[in-house]
Amino acid sequence: MSEQNSKGLLKHIETLAYFVAAWSFAVIFLQSLVQELMNYRQLELITALANILLLALAILNRLISEELRQQKTLLLLDILMLLLGTLLMYYQIKFVIFFLLIRQTYFIVQYLLFRAFEGKLYKALTDNPPITLMLSFACVILLGTILLMLPEASVQNEVTPFVDALFTATSATCVTGLIVRDTGSYFSLFGQIVILVLIQIGGLGIMTVSTAFALIMGRRLTLKLENLMHRVIGDNERLDAFQLLKNIVIVTVIIEAMGALLLFVKFSRLMPPSQAMYSSVFHSVSAFCNAGFSLFSDSMSQFVDSPLINFTITGLILLGGIGFAVMIDLYRYIFKLDRVRKLSLHSKIVLVVSAILILGGFVSFFLAEYNGVMEGYSISRRMLSAWFQSVTARTAGFNTVDISRIGPASVLVFISLMFVGASPGSTGGGIKTTTFAVLMLSLISMLRGRRELSLYNRRIALSNFREATSMITLSGLIIFIVVYILFLVESLPFDKLLFEAISAFGTVGLSMGITDRLSETARLLITLLMYIGRIGPLTLIYALSMRKRQPNITFAEEKIAIG
Repeated sequence: MSEQNSKGLLKHIETLAYFVAAWSFAVIFLQSLVQELMNYRQLELITALANILLLALAILNRLISEELRQQKTLLLLDILMLLLGTLLMYYQIKFVIFFLLIRQTYFIVQYLLFRAFEGKLYKALTDNPPITLMLSFACVILLGTILLMLPEASVQNEVTPFVDALFTATSATCVTGLIVRDTGSYFSLFGQIVILVLIQIGGLGIMTVSTAFALIMGRRLTLKLENLMHRVIGDNERLDAFQLLKNIVIVTVIIEAMGALLLFVKFSRLMPPSQAMYSSVFHSVSAFCNAGFSLFSDSMSQFVDSPLINFTITGLILLGGIGFAVMIDLYRYIFKLDRVRKLSLHSKIVLVVSAILILGGFVSFFLAEYNGVMEGYSISRRMLSAWFQSVTARTAGFNTVDISRIGPASVLVFISLMFVGASPGSTGGGIKTTTFAVLMLSLISMLRGRRELSLYNRRIALSNFREATSMITLSGLIIFIVVYILFLVESLPFDKLLFEAISAFGTVGLSMGITDRLSETARLLITLLMYIGRIGPLTLIYALSMRKRQPNITFAEEKIAIG
């Protein structure tokens, strides 16, 4: 077969695949309407077989064509999806349709981005990467909302209300962990897998996934997009984008796999092996991504005395919370991959500030709740509980004690830790540890009468100070406005509403037990906070500032009185 005929055949196959994809979408998402027309089980089987047949034809055509055969990545992905889709036929036909629909969606998105309208849509998105980041998160959340609203996503086979599905999808994508429906008892296996995928996408970061998507399709990254990629991840640009992505994926897979194996040791004693493995993977991904979602209704309270569970979960949270750049930097430092063996200033600040916050949270919670929520606990249980909550209070919403019963002192400490949050380029939210560090360094410099910010014999750029103050000011303003509206629409206690809002903004997920009692308006406000907290207030600033050209004018300087 000639190359021209092969390309023509592939084009016809892909055109037909678009129609099959539309029909598959209707079969999955419009079941109540479609099943009125004909036998739904037969329709499922026909649709699944049509998807498998089309994929098999596309693979055969690529194998025959000399030029198309060179696209080895797409060919291997198609073969893998064909094998997995065929295996799923023996499990549940609907999963086959859904699984192969993902493949068709990939090509539809590729067509809309790069071929439709002469690629103008892709150019418009890459010209303003912060806008792209915001829209990407919104699209993933919308898709997750639709999937979670399906009857198959709930145990009772009922449609989840839009606001609840939106809240859950946002909480998962923004790796927060606040829930209005119990993950383990309300959502079915399909719903839980949707949540898990959203957590993984949100944890890796939309920019990471989007950049990987572009690279897989053979697209070169624009300078703007690559710069934003490094800024989101927090890397110091020693690695190119492809190498950075590869390192991120490898680090994520290794850490989550090790975490799952350690959790399996404990879970296998409490449940059947298959269920134990699934729970281990779910909680390992949730912990590393700092999501805080749990399949247990009491989170991790039943494991309060288990050192294995406590240290595995907190270890995963810490690794996910320090950021990929720091993990890569530590790896290079430990294994002496560089000629000069030293950590970057960014890594040093992240590690030192994280250690100070964890230690401070541990001591504060231990003292405040010694005769409070931990009354009657043994010393070992008190130590484990204080350690666990100190780690999870900054980034992840797991808990081993009843958060609704903690005292005012602990509430104050938790609010402070949640507001600071994790580190840049990590899977957590908040204003970030480096922002907090720059603010403290500014205070120390003023007390010492110094004009510049310096640490470890390095001067910190003035632009970093401006970003830090902008971040804190905008974060405080956003939280103030949302909390003010929450007080207008809710009659719940001040401390609980403020705690909920800060937890949402910091993408922490801890709650004092009021999440499922919030009205729809309040849930939408908390959803908005989770979204803003994950993309970051600075992304909003960049998105707005990049759209305006600033005149190159320097005005005369004049001092004003401060304080």
